[in-house]
Amino acid sequence: MTDNNFYHKEIKRLLKEKNALLLAHCYQDKAIQDLADFVGDSLELARKAARTEASIIVFAGVYFMAETAKILNPDKKVLLPDLSAGCSLADHCQPEEFAGFRARYPGHQVVSYINTSAGIKAISDYVCTSSNAEVVIRSIPEDQPLIFAPDKNLGSYLNKITGRNMILWEGSCIVHEAFSLEKLIQLYQKCPEARIVVHPESEASVLRIAHFIGSTSQIRKYIRESKATSFIIGTEAGIIHQLEREASGKEFIPLPSLEDNSCACSECAFMKLNTVEKLYRCLLDETPEVIIDTTLLEKALLPIRKMLNLSR
Repeated sequence: MTDNNFYHKEIKRLLKEKNALLLAHCYQDKAIQDLADFVGDSLELARKAARTEASIIVFAGVYFMAETAKILNPDKKVLLPDLSAGCSLADHCQPEEFAGFRARYPGHQVVSYINTSAGIKAISDYVCTSSNAEVVIRSIPEDQPLIFAPDKNLGSYLNKITGRNMILWEGSCIVHEAFSLEKLIQLYQKCPEARIVVHPESEASVLRIAHFIGSTSQIRKYIRESKATSFIIGTEAGIIHQLEREASGKEFIPLPSLEDNSCACSECAFMKLNTVEKLYRCLLDETPEVIIDTTLLEKALLPIRKMLNLSR
């Protein structure tokens, strides 16, 4: 059985030899986060992908993230350790079905969450992440009617804070929607000194009692700067690895889902499909590679560029 030291050394060697950049989302396994050149949320990773001079981008995340990196770097090789690492939001918003949905609302423009396929981005007017969604939406004239897809919870939250009345696609994240309000209340009763921090993909009932709502990067910043020492974490548990590095000495309590009382309940099974061994094989063989049709890529690039320009 090959040990992790072998994989660690070989991955580092291959990254250097091949002039490759390893990007990892902070929901990845901690061993992959420790190997990455950069760990961040969707917006931060998109920015890194847009600026890299590496010959190869290895994306430790899910498919739509690697697709976004390819859209931003059409001439570079983009690899994903496991092509089956999908996303419940992206997988349940298919371009043909969404095009029919959009046709029911003539005159509306589309703001699509970055958690979508290249096909959805190609028929969108704007793309956003949870970090910059409010900025993107406020940049659009108030009299312009909008559709937001695919996350209904994030869209509802954005309607509330911006005063818009966007039409929402009925999609949701299987991790964030599964958080249990009852268990959150029970945790808070046990730890009343803890601050509740949640991702805006969570249901409205959870958002209502949170002390802070934000993207993964915003949550990390809030916790680093907070005087509080205990936090109930309402997002994927992989973020805790970065929090323990950035805010050592503070306590992080993962929020359980409806089905389970263990810490693993708040993990994304898609994110965890990537492993150190798959990462090694991916780098060694330079496969599986993310390939996107050129015409589709060019169409999808336009709303992504708008997002990056608005987020400078």
